[in-house]
Amino acid sequence: MKIILAPMEGVVDHLMRDMLTRIGGYDLCITEFIRIVDQKLPARVFTRFCPELQNGGKTFAGTPVRVQLLGQDPNWLAENAVRAVELGSPGVDLNFGCPAKTVNKSRGGAVLLKETEQLYLIVKAVRDAVPAAFPVSAKIRLGYDDTSLTLANAAAIASAGASMLTVHARTKSDGYRPPAYWPWIAKIKQQVSIPLVANGEIWNAADAALCQQQANCSNIMLGRGALAMPNLAQSIRTGAAAMPWPQVLELLMRYSEFEISGDKGQYYANRIKQWFSYLKLQYPQAADLFQQLRVLRKSSDILATLNQALLHSQHA
Repeated sequence: MKIILAPMEGVVDHLMRDMLTRIGGYDLCITEFIRIVDQKLPARVFTRFCPELQNGGKTFAGTPVRVQLLGQDPNWLAENAVRAVELGSPGVDLNFGCPAKTVNKSRGGAVLLKETEQLYLIVKAVRDAVPAAFPVSAKIRLGYDDTSLTLANAAAIASAGASMLTVHARTKSDGYRPPAYWPWIAKIKQQVSIPLVANGEIWNAADAALCQQQANCSNIMLGRGALAMPNLAQSIRTGAAAMPWPQVLELLMRYSEFEISGDKGQYYANRIKQWFSYLKLQYPQAADLFQQLRVLRKSSDILATLNQALLHSQHA
């Protein structure tokens, strides 16, 4: 079983990857996507999305981090994929699953699930360009509007030479609404021989076990569930209970210090609130605290509120 931390645009940045992989349980992380249009991007773009490139392509906990690219031009994707591995990425991931309207309008992400031939051309170009020692993986949804091309798309990606395929078991039209249709992954497995990774609606160890059973797939990717329960990967591996709330608050404080001192400090208020939107799904205490945080704008006010909550939890 491999457990992979999902790329979540605007949420799972290098700081979040660092925090979650320190807790442990992950075999691999995938970065937020780097948008490729019509040029070979400079090294600084790659290191901005993936500072781990300056640490041997790994988080400080030692978990490999694979750069993800998004685009529609096979040749430019191939050139940038080569640059990613030259800079230290232990492989390249291709995004064919992003549901964002702005991305889809410019023929990127999930909209390419309507174009089976283009999926093949992209994966083949990248696979041919990247040295064989480096994996080239891809992530898809079941389709754009429906599942009519699911099996054809998966087969095209596999035949183009992909090393691994992650399947978010919903269409673009399904968005993030439950359920995830895990049995579809089992159907894909009957058609392709490359390793598959199941993704979607895994919130706890029981979900993971059911997903693995229905998908006939032991590898899983965790996204929103990993933010709702910071030790979810360890819980799946060992059966550990959810991280106690005081420990979660300590984690939030450490994350806050990193975020505010880093180059993304201006986004801190939004990011911490976004994290709370997931935490409150698992922790009732987070829902109460979120009510206080949601009206705050200044980092100092948010930090003071978190610190007060931490002190209170330690003496409760």
